Amino acid sequence: MRFAEKNINQLWAYILTETLKRLGLTCAVICPGSRSTPLAVAFAQQAPEIAAISILDERSAAFFALGVAKATGRPVAIVCTSGTAGANFYPAVIEAKESRVPLLILTTDRPPELRDCHSGQTIDQVKLYGNYPNWQTELALPSPEMGMLAYLRQTIIYSWEQTQTPTAGVVHINIPLRDPLAPIPDGHDLTHLLAQFHPEKFFANIPNPQSPIPNPQSPIPIPQSHRGIIIAGVAQPSQPEEYCRAIARLSQTLNFPVLAEGLSPLRNYADLNPYLISTYDLILRNQQLADKLAPEIVIQIGDIPTSKELRTWLDTHQPLRWIIDPSHQNLDPLHGRTTHLRMRVEEVSVKPGDAEISCEYLQMWCDAEANVRANVDTTLAQIEDLIECKAAWLMSQILPPGTPFFIANSMPVRDVEYFWRPNNLGVRSHFNRGANGIDGTLSTALGIAHRHQSSVMLTGDLALLHDTNGFLIRNKFIGHLTIVLINNNGGGIFEMLPIAKFDPPFEEYFGTPQDIDFAQLCATYGVQHELITSWQHLQQRLNPLPNTGIRVLEVRTNRKNDAKWRQENLGKFSS
Repeated sequence: MRFAEKNINQLWAYILTETLKRLGLTCAVICPGSRSTPLAVAFAQQAPEIAAISILDERSAAFFALGVAKATGRPVAIVCTSGTAGANFYPAVIEAKESRVPLLILTTDRPPELRDCHSGQTIDQVKLYGNYPNWQTELALPSPEMGMLAYLRQTIIYSWEQTQTPTAGVVHINIPLRDPLAPIPDGHDLTHLLAQFHPEKFFANIPNPQSPIPNPQSPIPIPQSHRGIIIAGVAQPSQPEEYCRAIARLSQTLNFPVLAEGLSPLRNYADLNPYLISTYDLILRNQQLADKLAPEIVIQIGDIPTSKELRTWLDTHQPLRWIIDPSHQNLDPLHGRTTHLRMRVEEVSVKPGDAEISCEYLQMWCDAEANVRANVDTTLAQIEDLIECKAAWLMSQILPPGTPFFIANSMPVRDVEYFWRPNNLGVRSHFNRGANGIDGTLSTALGIAHRHQSSVMLTGDLALLHDTNGFLIRNKFIGHLTIVLINNNGGGIFEMLPIAKFDPPFEEYFGTPQDIDFAQLCATYGVQHELITSWQHLQQRLNPLPNTGIRVLEVRTNRKNDAKWRQENLGKFSS
């Protein structure tokens, strides 16, 4: 309780941080500022149980916290001062909500009497994040009464619960504080209050963190069908091998092929599932074959894959669909004939039908996969030039086992979906596919890598440039991150859109080349940089990985040639 006896603000902050520690909080990200002083001091006093990490840039800090929460599966607290500081958390708040990642946002604020009177560094912070939080509140002003301390404790307990149930997400607590903010006397005599305060009794009923135990489930009434598929969509399960085994059991019970998104762990545990289909996007580009493979029944696990080809195919044929996911959200952007089963796939059991299901449809899928996979592997193996699409294919085969791997949005996630080769390396893929933006790419990857196994990020140049303030985390960062930078000097994804045929204005307003010298940029931040000259060179640098530091491996490609290759080849692999 050091400093807690100094003034009511510091006692208030002690109750808040001690409650969070006992609930299981292990990481808090602190952004510098004056109004948040009591919380910064209190979190610093909770070391080593709570790691309090100071990060200068609020947007970067929020995405770093997002990355830590993704990697650990546990809530992370973020603290900032009053004014526009909290507004910089907004992109990460949106991503956390859409990705179902638990974050606890603690914005400190001026007291009510200093609002709406131009007192400086004061904005309306109540409900700052609109409808994105699972829950939000403004605390009462600190008060030296036992009843108010109990109110604070219970509010924090409820907030912690709301970051995780019924669906993981964001909780925002706005915390007004009067001066003095430093741990100095404030005129309150806390002697009598502290004499009544017994920490072990006061905190005795705080629940210990426990993993939820699934309830037994009855068999799911999914109709037997000769033409059924399982879609393993975008997912970051905390126990990926268990998750993959559960899907394999479902697949083999029903004799359904599994169309596995590149952002699903299934492709990294390939031997667990004999009916794995990794090239579905390329298969469905063959219209005749796509019609022959039209399903009657679809079981979707998690979010729907990125593939536009797959979404269009499902929308065209309108199969009956079951979505298996514990979220209480609507996970069907196609608005099809869908039934949501609000449970984890690990809890699902299906009763096999009495009649033996024909395997002809399953075999059609497996034959198509073998053919297209062979075409993809042969074609990419023969490419010697540095071209964007080969990076994901190569990395799927050479990363060290179990490597945490962050995949940036735009073209990297699509290249992983198209080309990530099934393997048994147990690579742990991470990504920000909740809102699909490029905000905070580097900071999220650093948060994932912090105090974990040496990690790798695949990104384009614009996504990295959008978050270069993330490099300021380097002095706080413990671990290693290798950044594979595909530098095609602009937004490659826009080359795939119809607007690319109209230049001007395409290059200036959509291609947006930045002409950045990344070696010079890295030197400015004190980050190692190396220009990759061949695929063999890249392979040597990715296995083994260093243990410490941040490193950028720059792969320079030609944006126009990258787009031309995709346009000429994506439709050919299944022909």
